[in-house]
Amino acid sequence: MNQDIAWMAATELSRSVRAGELSSRDIARAMIERVEAVNPQINAIVYWDPEQLMKDAADLDERQARGEPLGPLHGVPYTIKDLTPQKGLPVTNGIKALRDNVGTADAPIVERMRDAGGLFLGRTNTPEAGYCGKTTNHLFGATLNPWNRELSAGGSSGGAGAAVAAGLGPLAEGSDGGGSIRVPASLNGVVGLKPSTGRIPVVALPQRYLTFLFHGPLTRTVSDSALMLDAVSGEDPRDPLSMPDPTGSFLARLNGDLSGWRIAYSETLGIETRLDPEIASIVGTAVARLAEAGAEVVQAEPEWGDAGEAMWKGLWVPGMAALGEAFDMESMRGELDDELIELVLTAPQLRGDEITRAEMFRGAYYDAFESFMRDHRILASPTTAVASYPVTQFNPEFLNGRSLEDRLLRWCLTWPFNMTTTPAISIPCGFTSDGRPVGLQLAGRLHADQDVLNAAYAFEQIQPWADRKPVFDA
Repeated sequence: MNQDIAWMAATELSRSVRAGELSSRDIARAMIERVEAVNPQINAIVYWDPEQLMKDAADLDERQARGEPLGPLHGVPYTIKDLTPQKGLPVTNGIKALRDNVGTADAPIVERMRDAGGLFLGRTNTPEAGYCGKTTNHLFGATLNPWNRELSAGGSSGGAGAAVAAGLGPLAEGSDGGGSIRVPASLNGVVGLKPSTGRIPVVALPQRYLTFLFHGPLTRTVSDSALMLDAVSGEDPRDPLSMPDPTGSFLARLNGDLSGWRIAYSETLGIETRLDPEIASIVGTAVARLAEAGAEVVQAEPEWGDAGEAMWKGLWVPGMAALGEAFDMESMRGELDDELIELVLTAPQLRGDEITRAEMFRGAYYDAFESFMRDHRILASPTTAVASYPVTQFNPEFLNGRSLEDRLLRWCLTWPFNMTTTPAISIPCGFTSDGRPVGLQLAGRLHADQDVLNAAYAFEQIQPWADRKPVFDA
């Protein structure tokens, strides 16, 4: 029974708790058993407290017994990424120098998961400061891919993606500054949603006007992503870019009928990369199946050029500059990745005119996307140019010897939608011949988060994935 609970969707757990078929303590016991058995094999959760977990579950059961109103996540286990502030708990960002750092306040998404009745399971691993698409650090080590423990779980929400794929909770919070939700979703065979800017309030960095960084759900089903988005969306005064509360439930409005939709498919989104032919075949076949839900699928992409330099100089490098204010990078050698140190030391070298040109290119990039999407409801692509690669490598092999910018950016097809601030989701669409998961990315118009969820839901009905599970040692 405990194994069954570990693999239940959040929507099913919520229904079972409300119906009295399961208690929150039943769920907590099952999750403790699962984490103890599986987490040592993949290193996804880096902090958890089973005693507190049982206390929290008992409190939820007592509140239910008293007849108190139940939140939408009552009794549903969830994890929080080790970049996201959480009061009274370790917030290390994967950095050895912050091993004793304790959060002083909860991020809005943490408050909302708890207030919705969620059962906090633990904090998940991340690369140092979340700087890259692979999850390993000098403090906790590497998170391994549940499907093959010799492979990377991706990043920077690699712990979150691996946890969901391994049955360590159906809901995981991730953050995404260039693909950090969608990349691990793709590599671990789960669902990862980067919503529109402002949909979920963000206060993770000192800057308040962040238009490239997002919180979002990693789950095993599209319905679970919609359920979590319902629980955490809405305005918060701490984030000046946060959007007003949604006018309706994302979960209630899920609809797999795509009749009349025009969906564009692009193999590389104009990014200079080397797309694995097997990925191209798997994803191309998958996106064509959306015609079974009524959509017209065409091959097309915006006339927006390759924005890699603009992403690098306008967003990513300036976004990491604050780390250079907190630490003397040169003194951190041996305790931080050399690539992270190189990235942070690049920031002071950028000239103001370079940053301005990058920002102006970003505006033109958005204009091209917005114009293109007037005639298309969804823009589909592979999520990554390659499937997972050996955990001992920093990046896919074809990028060896290239610049740091190329090594970080040129295998991900995710960051264009951090540039545009528009919603995008990665969903499982198949496996390579050697068993590595492959992700299909679906991107929508500004604020059209429901469209993205509905397109993903339609594909899920056509080609379900949640019944396939990785195998672990007993």
